[in-house]
This record gives sequence, C-alpha cells and structure tokens, in this order.
Amino acid sequence: MTTIAQPAGNSGQRFFSLDVFRGATVAFMILVNNQPGASYSPLHHAPWHGCTPTDLVFPFFLFAVGNAIAFVLPKLEAMNRSAAVWKIVKRGILIFLIGLLLNWFPFVKWENGELVGKSFETLRIFGVLQRIALAYLFGALIIYFFKARLSFLIAALLLLGYWVLTVMAGDPADPYSLEGFWGTGLDRVILGENHMYKGEGVAFDPEGIASTIPSVAQVILGFLVGDYIRQKGKNSDMVANLFVAGVVLWLAGMAWGLSFPINKKIWTSSYVLYTVGLATLILATLIQLIEFRGWKGVVPNFFDAFGKNPLFIYVLSGVIPKSMWLIRIPNGVTDAGEPKFTNPMGWFYEYICKPISNRLENAALLYSLSLIFLLWLIAWYMNKRRWYVRV
Repeated sequence: MTTIAQPAGNSGQRFFSLDVFRGATVAFMILVNNQPGASYSPLHHAPWHGCTPTDLVFPFFLFAVGNAIAFVLPKLEAMNRSAAVWKIVKRGILIFLIGLLLNWFPFVKWENGELVGKSFETLRIFGVLQRIALAYLFGALIIYFFKARLSFLIAALLLLGYWVLTVMAGDPADPYSLEGFWGTGLDRVILGENHMYKGEGVAFDPEGIASTIPSVAQVILGFLVGDYIRQKGKNSDMVANLFVAGVVLWLAGMAWGLSFPINKKIWTSSYVLYTVGLATLILATLIQLIEFRGWKGVVPNFFDAFGKNPLFIYVLSGVIPKSMWLIRIPNGVTDAGEPKFTNPMGWFYEYICKPISNRLENAALLYSLSLIFLLWLIAWYMNKRRWYVRV
C-alpha cells in the first residue's frame, strides 16, 4: 500500500473522489474496530456466512490499495527493475512488521499490580495490517510483472483455485465451516495455536494464510478499476462503464454465493466479487458526485483528510487506545474489597458516553465517533501542513 496525496491520470487529472473513498473506508474501519460494549447490529460482523455493512470495510480498503497501485505503477515502470521490485517488497515487509508490532504494542501489561512484559509466546502473528501487507506485496508484484490483462487472468485463477482448494482440501461434510475449512488446520500447523486469533472461542485466524489467496485477487481487481479510471480520465463513459462493471461483479458474487457462500472470515471468492462490485458502484457514485457535479462540501472534505494518510491514521487508531491501557484510574472496589481500575478511554465511556443515553448502543457509538473526531483533527492538521506519511 502507498499513501498518495494527489493521484493523477495520464492527463494530469486529480481524482479527489479516490481520496474520499479511501478516507471514508479508513474512518469506518476505525468506527467498527472501536465499539465498547453493546453496539448497533450493522456494526457487527456476520456470525459466519453472510455480509453486513461492517464486513464491507476491510475488502473496500484492499480495493483502495489496488486503486493506489494503478497510480504509482507508471513510476515503478520508469525505475530500474530491481529497484522497483525492492520498493514493492520493502513496503510489504514494513507494513507487515508495523502490524506485528501493533499486535504486540504496548509491549507491557498490568499483572498483579505491576507492569510486566508481554510475551512473544502468545503474540498473534497475523492481523489486518499483515493481510494488507501480503495482499499488496503479491498483488503489486503480479501487476508489475504481468500487466493488466494477464493480472486479470491470474486473479480469476486465484479465485477459482481457492474455491477448488476449499472444496477438495476441506472437510467433505462441510468445507465452508470453521473447523471444516482447510485454512484452519494449515494455520494451526504453521503458526501454532498460541499465535492465532481466538475471537471465535477457538484458534482460528480470519486473516490467516489460506484466505490471503483471494485477498490478493481483491487488490488486483481494485488495481484494474483504478487503472481504467486513470486511462480513461474524467468522462461520462468511464463512469457509466464503472456502474455496469459494478453491477455485473455484484451479481456474479451473489450467484457464486449460492454454491460458495459469501463469507468474510474465510474470505470466499464470492465475497471478493460481491465486495468489489459494491466498492466499484460506490466509487462510481463518488466520481459522479464529486468530479462531475462538484460536490465539495463538509462530508467529502472530512473523509479526504483521512484519505491522505490512511496507514498512519489507522495505526494511530490502535496506538492511542492501547497506550491508554497503561494508565490506571481508581474505579471502586471488587466484592472482595480489592481496588478496581479503569483507563482514560474506559473512564470516558463509562462516565461521559453512558450517562448521555440510556441505550448502550448510543454510548458505544458516541465513544467511537469521539475517537474518529480526535483522529480527524490529527489528519486535518497533517493535511494542512502537507505531512504525508509514506511507507
């Protein structure tokens, strides 16, 4: 992934809409990742099969990563091949390491009243940034070496091959279940259960090794959309064709989902087509509104600030709450008379957000929106000073 301040096509045109799309995706990622306690159902992931609005956020981000590659590819092609490849590989490695360190951060925790080091023995290896890193790395290399047409064929082979593998290597009784999915066993063998996500109650990683395969195709398809926009420039035919492509991909994902269920947690091929289709439709709508109808109000400008520094702001959205965990604020006593503690974020939720509404969903929403506004202030200031963090 790369942070691009002003993507431009061959004609030197800037697509403000791409920054807005990327920024809105980052903002919603922060929203869904910071929901304390009860939250509204659209902000929940689907229990297994299916797709909620929350399940659209991550694939949209990978789609935006592909869009970004389309605008930096000419620069890569102008470089020496070894330098270009190293640039791609270095970015992938750095983003992966940032994700790994973010999982480990803040490196210490409170235990029995004192700070102790967080052990590597239970560190989760994969995660959101690691998935972005690997999808970017392999997607960008495929795009660089094979160009648009062959990259499309490779993306199709990845999606079809992943389907075949899931059916053939999974549990014949139910290859699309958590325990029946072939990637679950693969991750347990290679990563080890101690280094895997356990949010499902067992060792299962929704950003694991196997499901990275279709996520690479997600980036390639995002690139193809971005490359088409860059090549065609700002004209009505381009937008019309994006709408058609979006509908076709969305319907293809729905149809494929009848046999290969739409599922984020194992990142099914139908899920890729479904989400790429919706992302294309939303992006086409933004292009129509922003580039052709001149929509430049508060909303697009708000998201544009996030879109200029997406990686930095996303990392900061994890660093700030985790840093707050180290600050202990007395918060009463337990039934046994032992002191209880909270942290500044927990205090804000408990004593500011919850009293405002008797609905916990509203309190959780206020909490997450407050964090988004804080991060927006940082993003806005960085954009004003033209500070753009690039990896």
